[in-house]
Amino acid sequence: MFEVSIENSFDFRSAEYVELFEKSAATPFQGPVWLEGLYARLLPHNAARPLILVVRRAADKSLAMVLPLVRRRYSGLRVVAFADFRVSDYVSPVTDAETFATILADGGCVARIRSLIHPYDLLRIGKLADDALGIEQLFGIRRREAMGMSAYKATLAENYEAWRDSHLPRSYRKELDKKSRQLHRRGTVHFGCSTDEEQIVRTFEALRTYRGQRFGNREDGTGDLLQVPAYYDFYLGVATEGVVGYARTYSITVDDRPVAGALGLASRNGSLMVILSGFDHDGFKNQSLGSLLFEQIARDCIERGERFLDFTIGDEPYKMTFGATPSPMWQISRAGSPLGYAARLVVDRMPAARSLARRLFHGSRDVRTLPASHPVPAAASASEEPATS
Repeated sequence: MFEVSIENSFDFRSAEYVELFEKSAATPFQGPVWLEGLYARLLPHNAARPLILVVRRAADKSLAMVLPLVRRRYSGLRVVAFADFRVSDYVSPVTDAETFATILADGGCVARIRSLIHPYDLLRIGKLADDALGIEQLFGIRRREAMGMSAYKATLAENYEAWRDSHLPRSYRKELDKKSRQLHRRGTVHFGCSTDEEQIVRTFEALRTYRGQRFGNREDGTGDLLQVPAYYDFYLGVATEGVVGYARTYSITVDDRPVAGALGLASRNGSLMVILSGFDHDGFKNQSLGSLLFEQIARDCIERGERFLDFTIGDEPYKMTFGATPSPMWQISRAGSPLGYAARLVVDRMPAARSLARRLFHGSRDVRTLPASHPVPAAASASEEPATS
């Protein structure tokens, strides 16, 4: 019924993949622009190899499912993982629920998939949402395991004022109104969604600067990814190449200078996933730029008729301030050798080992920084605001 093969030169911009993705249960993190950029820009940087499993219908060779995986080595440990590289917040097989069920019922197809991912010591896939297709069933894994973190999504209303009244506490609304008035006294303020490549680049240069100033590079090599050239190019590529209908770059400018910005991915289910944001924390400490930015993003989504504002993975408190509710995230793993079994046992049972594994899996190659293009500094203010993701 199905044929399975490894197609490591698979064209994610092809018409057949675009059609498959549009009909699938996959997320924007499996979209054509995202995966093309990820394999082109992040695969070499992370010293990984592609493992793209493609399932086609035997009768007409039409595309039925794509599994975008990678092979990586960590100090001799051979790992098969989803194509993620710390940038994708949700993972999913690229197919629809009905086709996925048919594939699972085809014993020969499932056996072929399991055979093709060998050899490996450890299969490890995280960032599975509650409603994600049961990828664990493809690999003979009985159950998912909790990741210990949640994703957050806010339900929007039919009009902005109704949403604001029902989701933001009255005292917080008054505070944001006050912050907005303060911001407008600093200069000419504009909020917008950029469609011009030059403006998108300006926003990203500002984001790189502000995030570098605030988050920098941590000792374990897991600092801000925009400081890494390969990751900066990846995100900027998604923003510019996906500008029509897929990616949105928002910004707040004061006297035409970007002081806050965010990148979001539009989902087919009427949801915007905000995946990257930053603001001039030092220059506008008293103005709650992050909160004002998200408030305006919510307004824009409502005006577009969208139903959800998805803050994705991370347990930052500000998300619940905007009415977002948590949902647990899941992971799966399977040992493919005694070494993999030992590694899995140690990582799963010892908190200290989990921390070491994060450092090992992320590696130190991301410590390199990219010289920032600094916007004109603004006068500093006094108060503090929670960080944005």
